[in-house]
This record gives sequence, C-alpha cells and structure tokens, in this order.
Amino acid sequence: MDRIKTILLVFFVCLMSQGATLHAQASADPVQWSQELVRESDSIYTLVFEARIDPEWHLYSQYTPPGGALPTEFTFKNEGGGYRTLGPVVESETQTAFSEIFEVDETFFKETARFTQKIQLTDLKINGIQVDMFYQVCAEVCIGVDKTFLFSLSDQPYVPEATALDAESLAKGDALLLDLKNKERLVQDSGSGSNSKQGIWVIFGLGFIGGLLALLTPCVFPMIPLTVSFFTKQTQSRSKGVARAGFYGFCIVLIYFLLSLPFHFFESVDSQILNTIATNIWLNLFFFVVFVAFAFSFFGYYELTLPSSWASKADQASDRIGGAIGIFFMALTLAIVSFSCTGPILGGLLGSTALSEGDVATNLTAGMVGFGFALALPFTLFALFPSWLQRLPSSGGWMETVKVVLGFLELGLALKFLSNADLIGNWGILKREVFLGIWILLALLLAAYLLGAFRFKKTGAAVRRSPWSIGGALLSLGFAAYLTYGLFTGTPLKALSGFPPPDFYTISDQNSDCPLGLECYKDFNKGLEESRASGKPILLDFTGWACVNCRKMEEQVWSDPEVYQRLRDDYVLISLYVDERKQLPADQQFVFFYENGAQKEIESVGDYWSTFQNLNFGAVSQPYYVLLSPSLEILAPPVQNTDVDTYRTWLDSGIEAYENLADSGSDSFALQGSGPVQLD
Repeated sequence: MDRIKTILLVFFVCLMSQGATLHAQASADPVQWSQELVRESDSIYTLVFEARIDPEWHLYSQYTPPGGALPTEFTFKNEGGGYRTLGPVVESETQTAFSEIFEVDETFFKETARFTQKIQLTDLKINGIQVDMFYQVCAEVCIGVDKTFLFSLSDQPYVPEATALDAESLAKGDALLLDLKNKERLVQDSGSGSNSKQGIWVIFGLGFIGGLLALLTPCVFPMIPLTVSFFTKQTQSRSKGVARAGFYGFCIVLIYFLLSLPFHFFESVDSQILNTIATNIWLNLFFFVVFVAFAFSFFGYYELTLPSSWASKADQASDRIGGAIGIFFMALTLAIVSFSCTGPILGGLLGSTALSEGDVATNLTAGMVGFGFALALPFTLFALFPSWLQRLPSSGGWMETVKVVLGFLELGLALKFLSNADLIGNWGILKREVFLGIWILLALLLAAYLLGAFRFKKTGAAVRRSPWSIGGALLSLGFAAYLTYGLFTGTPLKALSGFPPPDFYTISDQNSDCPLGLECYKDFNKGLEESRASGKPILLDFTGWACVNCRKMEEQVWSDPEVYQRLRDDYVLISLYVDERKQLPADQQFVFFYENGAQKEIESVGDYWSTFQNLNFGAVSQPYYVLLSPSLEILAPPVQNTDVDTYRTWLDSGIEAYENLADSGSDSFALQGSGPVQLD
C-alpha cells in the first residue's frame, strides 16, 4: 500500500471536453481538515480527524473497491515505539454509487467525513504522535493529497525529530523522476475501453455452468423429481403448483445471492485479502491446499458437509410454518444437504472471482446468482412441463462419475494457485513444461477413468462404457493432445491464456526470457540506452509475474502476427515487473523521501519499479503500456487491457507521432540526469 502514497498529484480521467490541467486543479484542496485528541484514560487516547468537503467533491473511503478512485490511507509513524493502535481506523457513514467513469462501485463521503483511531501509550513519556494520511478527492478530476497530522501529548506543540536526509538516498529518489514531455496525454482517453461489464457476465456464465454441473451430482439430481412432484401433486390446481415451484426456484437464487452479500460489507474483502491473492505467496498456497482437499472429497475419500442439525432445523421449519416462508426453508434445506457436492464448486467460484478483473464482491455476487439460477431452473421448468420428468435418466453410478470428473477439474485449478506462488517467489519449481506436463497427466488419467481403466475405491465400481463416457474420454484426450502440441511446438495456447506460466518461464535454454521470445529489457535505463542507440521508440510495459491479464495480453494480443511484427521491429520493449521480489544489492537500496517527511524503503526490484510507475505515470495497476520517444516524449495515451485491433492501431499511432517528431527535429536525446539508476 505504501506505493500508492508515492502519488503526489494524480488524476485518472477528465469528463469535460476541454481537459483540465494538473496545476489548475491542484491550486486549492477541496477538503478542510480539523483534528482533536480525546483523552479516555491515562494511557488511552482517541485521535479524531474531521473533514469538510466542498460541494460536488467526493472523499473516498479506506475500503472503496479497487479499480476506481484511490482509498484514504493512514500511516501511524513510529507505531510500536511508545504507543500502539487499538483496532482499525473507524470511519463515519459512507455512500456507495456506481461510477460511470471507472465502471465500478465507489464508496465515498459527501460534505463531511470523520475518522477515529484509539491508541494506547506504552511509554507515558512520549511527547506526541505523527499520523500521515493519503487521500484522493474527485469531482471532474481527481487530486491526490498527502497530509500530516501532529498530536501533542504535552502542553507544548509537538515537533517530531527531523529525519536524517542522506544525500545518496535523495539522489536515487530524484533519479526516479523522468523528464517527461506531453504529460497531458496521460489523462487522455486512449479508446481502449473497459471490459468490466463484460467480465461480470463472464463470471455469471461461469457460475451458471457450475450450477449445471452441480445438478448432475448425487446430492442434487435425485431431488429434482421428488420436489417437482411435491409441488404439482400436493396442491389443488396445476397453476398453484407451478407458482409454488417457481417461487421455490426464486428462493434458491435468493439464498445464493444472500450468501454473497457479506463480502460487500467485510472490510477485508475490499482491498485487504481477496484482491491480494494474485500477488501473495501464502494465500496462493492456501488456495492450492483447499482445492486439493475439494478434489479428494469428490474422489470419495471423505465428505465436506455442514452440520446435519442445520438441515433438520430448516426442514422442520418448512413443515411447521408452511406458505411462502415454508417454501423458503425448503430451498434452504436443499442448499444445506447438497453442500458436500456444491461446496467445492462454490469454492472454485470464490477463487476464480478473486483473481478476475474488477470488484471482487460484485464478481462473486454475479457468479453466485448464476450458480443459483442454474440450480433453480429445472425445478421451475419441470413444474411447467411435468411430462419432461419421464425423460430424466435414473439416478445411479453416473452421478459418482460426474463427481470424479469435477475432482480432476479441481486438481487442475489447484495447480494454478501453486503456479502463482512459484512465479512470485521465483522458485523455479513449476516451469511451463512441468505445469503443462501435470495437466496432460491429469487429462490422460481422466480419460482412462472414463474408459473404465481404474476406479477410486470409495466411489464404487469402475465406469461402465457408454456414449457419454467415451465422448468425455475423447474430449479429455483431445485436451491432452492440445496441451502436448503447445508443449512441444511452443505455440501459444490462446484458449488457456493466463493459466499456464508464461512461455519464457521454461526449463529449456532460450535466447530471450521475455514474452513470445521477443527481445526486451527489464531495466529502464538499459532500454533507454538501446532506444537512443537504435533510434526506435520505447514500449514501456508495466507487468507482474502473477498478473493474469498481462499473460492474456501477451498470448492473445501480442501473438497476433501484425502486432508481433511491430513489437519486434519497430519498438524497444522494456518490461518492468512491479511484483519482483528479488532484493536489490545493498548499495542500490535506499529510502525514498516524500515532501511531507514520510518515507518508503526501496529494497526489492518490485519496490523500485512500482514506485517508478506511480511517480511518473500516476498508475497503480497492470498491465499498463506507455509509448515513449528516446527523449521521453509521450507519444500516445497509455492503454491497459484491450483487444488486438485497438492495440495495433495504438502502436501505429505511436510510430506516426514519433516520425512526426523526427521530421520536425524536435526529438533530442541530449538529456542529462533523466531516468532511474541502472539496476544490477
């Protein structure tokens, strides 16, 4: 989170046709602050921060979803050195609304805001406390502000001890800043668009598919004819039975929707846990273990069930109450008793939405509603068309086969989380060949299982060959062949973009450790030198090892022949990994000092490049692409996740702008001291 505090003045978008400039909007802070120190006891105090916000402006919550305006952040200086905080910062009532600009929900304050933090003194002799705050306030543009609050614990104003500013750290910090030209292009619309709405429908579709798979499991399938018969035969008229069955289906959807609601309110979800999965080693390992546990439950070695008393109480409530509420409890009973089959599928849905683009809670709700809708659909359809019940296959061993197939899918998904941990940690354990090899092995084992070659002892007899099992085996063998083709030919597996490790993360020796075998530089200074030597413009690629959307762009967009040709021949590619955990050499580590006295330790390569991205381009997300001339002129507005046609047009616009600069003679390389230090 410290990297966000490096943004001294940033805005993401301008709504007006006449774009506002940075200096015009930064002249006055639209938020006026006051502070108060409330003594609760000799050692307990409450720090109070109150804000008055100008009309039309919004100040953003600490927990506003990612993808929109930046959240408010607090840093308690020297915490643990004479005092400690008690719990999180508490904030006053907020509002939530959908942002048409960023296409995500945003949580914010209007007119007033109040934050409080309880602290406990562990040393009664300390003189005061310093709190650094970063916040963003938005109207037609967004302004980032760093502010320092000083609370005195004595009769005298508190003056913190001055931080020693060593000349070497200051010089290295200054070197991070580029002398960029045409910076107004950073806030222009690139035309790349946003895929967030489309992404929600994709998540809904995945949830719907998961619900259809759950219908085929032995926990749910036998319930369909029994439940439909209950509604159609236990009522006086067919129309009433259909209405009750329809309401039963609605209750199923409602229950799964309600299960997602807590994720909209838990503070940890907004930006504390789920959105860090993609770059957190231990959370990825945790999800790997969970998915393996789900897989073996599907293989029949044990069952993951909710307490049986829950189902009994829900069933008793449905019998006792009756009516609409009774039907709701019937639906709740189904959700509880089917958990051993639906739980692993829902777990997979949770993991996939945490890694997807956009707001995690919104994605999860879309997926849960899709899951519930698929689960509820047959109960309503069979009530409308009861003759269809006669066409349903009888329950039997085929349902156990469905569970085993799902178990193999869970193992395949588990491997993705282990791969993320391996990539971030640079362990070199799960290289691309190893990953694909394990997936090929799983596909072959699944095909063998479906052909009856072996069985899991806990799931009964071996699979009896049928057109369905043979068809499934052929699909699995086809998938294994597809993976084998990609493994031995090096052809990008576009259908799986973002799931296997990148093609340059390989066991075999390669001339390039860059995407698609392109020549790239992982140090800005070296790439800049090459750009000036060759006379080619720069494609600056801010990326990450565990960035799924980065892999999708490389494998689906960069692999397009025309795009690839431009990247190879017309640009110098500089790829900077903002989550690189490799430690900098001791002589290259330093402390970055902010204007308000706050500081950040730059210890890893990722620390360095993430700070570099924030300071110069006001961006915190990846992928993020910038076109620069050798003299650091921004050639076109930056783009992020986009399609082939848009990206190709964007690259062409950069070439055209660079050629115009060259023709006018305005692109001079004679720059002194610009650019970051060269990393070893």
